[in-house]
Amino acid sequence: MTQTITPAPIRKSVRVKAAPARAFEIFTAGASRWWLKSFSISLTKSPIKDVIFEPRAGGRWFERGEDGSECSWGQVLAWEPPARLLLAWQINHEFKYDPALMTEVEVRFTPDGGGTLVELEHRHIERMGQGATAMRGRFEQGWGALIGSFAQHAS
Repeated sequence: MTQTITPAPIRKSVRVKAAPARAFEIFTAGASRWWLKSFSISLTKSPIKDVIFEPRAGGRWFERGEDGSECSWGQVLAWEPPARLLLAWQINHEFKYDPALMTEVEVRFTPDGGGTLVELEHRHIERMGQGATAMRGRFEQGWGALIGSFAQHAS
């Protein structure tokens, strides 16, 4: 009998002082300010300049380099400001865009007193195949650093 081990989703959360609408705006339209420049898919081609979420379901999620080149990361599956964002992460274990791969990153923005509870979940990592376990560890660290950077910019 063959048993499949499914990596647990990555879950990160942070409370920010901004209202949900503002937190959503900073997370999406302001991503170029808080996304760590070292977390680039095409860093070897051109340093990252912008992180872009096209503001609609079916929109692209990508980075633009300083030289104007673009590297797709995935797509926007749900755009529900100010409460929810659902993204397809389509970067494989070799950190290359793969349109056949689809893991999901969901971000929820919940009112919390005078601010917002921001909860991020990266799930379906098992779809990455043999690289899933190693990638889960990298995602755990990466999303931790990114959500921390976002919190600094949103508070």
